Amino acid sequence: MKYAVLLFVLVAALGCGSSVDTSKSLLDARKGHETQLSARQRSGVAPDRPPSGVFQLTTYPAQQGELSCYITPDPGDGKKHPAIIWITGGECNTIGDVWSPQPSSNDQSAAAFRQAGIVMMFPSLRGGNRNPGHIEGFYGEVNDVLAAAAQLAYAPYVDPQRIYLGGHSTGGTLVMLCAAASDKFRAVFSFGPAHDVAAYGGQYTPIHIYNRTEVDLRSPIKWLHSIQSPVFVFEGTTEGNLKALQEMQGVNKNPLAQFFPIEGHNHFSVLDPINRVIASKILADTGEKTNITFTAAELTGR
Repeated sequence: MKYAVLLFVLVAALGCGSSVDTSKSLLDARKGHETQLSARQRSGVAPDRPPSGVFQLTTYPAQQGELSCYITPDPGDGKKHPAIIWITGGECNTIGDVWSPQPSSNDQSAAAFRQAGIVMMFPSLRGGNRNPGHIEGFYGEVNDVLAAAAQLAYAPYVDPQRIYLGGHSTGGTLVMLCAAASDKFRAVFSFGPAHDVAAYGGQYTPIHIYNRTEVDLRSPIKWLHSIQSPVFVFEGTTEGNLKALQEMQGVNKNPLAQFFPIEGHNHFSVLDPINRVIASKILADTGEKTNITFTAAELTGR
């Protein structure tokens, strides 16, 4: 991460300005902009087949065409359930095994939600798996997540007023941008996002990182004022993106965005215990508007 920070400083020093008006909403800033990719990347890997009764492998309609996704099957109880869309880290356009047991020190499958009886959806995104389109790195993928949410709302066993969004690492970065582009999510949970995608040093972002227009349109710190749903950002205080959380917390003026450094955890170990707290909050969040809040004691178990 220290090398990524040095790279970010170097890029800033080059003096490559941005033509983005960051006083606008993210959607308004994106209007009329055609992203310029430095490479046209696709995964080409078929999604793994999930075990019967755990997830279904299906598709959802999006801007680029039909995209693959995993979704919890209908439990058959005639009820409408809360649901969460989860975006994994790394190359988050591609989905794979999110059902095999993972250690509590690094459960990137977010199994706590499934175990609590919350409907889960893992959408693949443009260019991922064998999907149409190309990976854009936090740009067109925003539209894909919103399309996935629209499809999820039609599921007869999902409460369309209780659809949440969560993600880890690169997925955490993406979900913050989705929260700045839409008010359709009841609450959004972001783990370990980057504040500025230049910090990825070109990884996960097929753009020229010296192009500040492209970078700014993908960087959550530029759009905190545009966030339209309650957003909760978490990161462990060791070996992770704590600096990014602190940078955003330091400039944020939007009361809908809250930031929580979690002592005693790193970028990965923070996931399971905090997701279990979030899952219990979602199950209790049954009013007309979300009632989700967090205390330090709840998040640290003290």
